[in-house]
Amino acid sequence: MTSSPDELETRRRELEAELGEPVTVDGLTATFRIFQRKKGHRHSTDDLLTGWYALEKRPLVERPIERHLDLGTGIGTVGLLVLSGMPPATRLTCIEAQDVSFRLLRENLRANGVEERVTAIHGDLRDPTLVTERFPLVTGSPPYFDVGAGVLPADSQKAHARFELRGDVRDYARAAKRHLEPDGLFVFCFPWAQKERALRAATDEGFAVVAHRDVVPRAGLTPLFSLFACRLGEEPSVEEPPFVVRHADGAHTQAMHDVRARFGWSPS
Repeated sequence: MTSSPDELETRRRELEAELGEPVTVDGLTATFRIFQRKKGHRHSTDDLLTGWYALEKRPLVERPIERHLDLGTGIGTVGLLVLSGMPPATRLTCIEAQDVSFRLLRENLRANGVEERVTAIHGDLRDPTLVTERFPLVTGSPPYFDVGAGVLPADSQKAHARFELRGDVRDYARAAKRHLEPDGLFVFCFPWAQKERALRAATDEGFAVVAHRDVVPRAGLTPLFSLFACRLGEEPSVEEPPFVVRHADGAHTQAMHDVRARFGWSPS
């Protein structure tokens, strides 16, 4: 059962005392709430659209998806977004190595009453012994930057979320291949500026990128990141029209309103 507002506030205060820093309670969907560190790595549009893209592309599997694996799940955002759009019998397995993210992941599963539907694994997704089963759907939001591409944040959670301290996009593709059923689907996001690197990582591991879509944060700007839907084997690739998040005046586009509606939010 989902926690009540009073229960969430009580737990938020307890987490603040435990972690020694501000913690917020935020809406992930119209019904799911998540705890996040106020000054830590936080839920973002790339998480939202990765979860949405996985739900959009699930018909490619051509059968019900009863099990889903989320790699490098962080505090659980992509996994929970997908779970929210699946039938009640669907189960989620998620892997996260970073300590404070895993701590918040467990809290977020508890807060939304989905602990019995989720297997949370504290470990490195590159470890082939962590998970032995295969899944019809695998998702991931790999860190975006090589460790030599910038200054590492002092905050461990931010550093691991942004920089390739525990594997890169190729490691995500390799893990997805290892855990994917033969006719399954692998969905992930990666920076638009490194799109060729993401495509190469997927194809080198034997994936066909059956669909990919660039995401433009505001009309007239350069794309920020890209979404990828992959299957093992050789299949045609479709480059879909860019997804524009906001009009030039900053208002959400109809496409973004439709995404939010899918997760239960009203246009307002």
